[in-house]
Amino acid sequence: MLYLLDANVLIDANRDYYPIGRVGEFWAWLLDRAETGQVKLPQEMYEEVGAGNDEVAQWVKAHKETLLLQEAVSGQLVDFVVSNGYASDLTDEEIITVGSDPFLIAYALASDDRVVVTTERSRPSAQRANRKVPDVCESVGVIQKPINTFELIRRLDFRTDWRAQP
Repeated sequence: MLYLLDANVLIDANRDYYPIGRVGEFWAWLLDRAETGQVKLPQEMYEEVGAGNDEVAQWVKAHKETLLLQEAVSGQLVDFVVSNGYASDLTDEEIITVGSDPFLIAYALASDDRVVVTTERSRPSAQRANRKVPDVCESVGVIQKPINTFELIRRLDFRTDWRAQP
């Protein structure tokens, strides 16, 4: 199984519960999982995180070769995701709101053994550009249901032992 990280997974982890400077084990574990090919960051998500001016941006840039999914996204799949997951007639403003999410979902559509990891929560009532990643994945037929960071941790068995710290 390949777990595709949404940019918000890294941003939220650093901000809310696994700061890079305090829980380095989490970030080392992510790199290890990326090296084994279990976790990857699509190009568009890399660019979104890397555009920041913080620790997470520095971290992804420092580990680009390990984290980056080494494939190009299908333009046809991106168009399919936009048209069938959001709307076929999005305005320019709505396209900006949607951002790079259609690319992430298109990568997941490219193979049945891919799982989107996102901190977005389902909101079925949202329409057009306001739709959430889990709902769009379901609408366009992504085989594997999206998961959040904590489910990724459970599936790939992240552990730390605070007593082992100096």
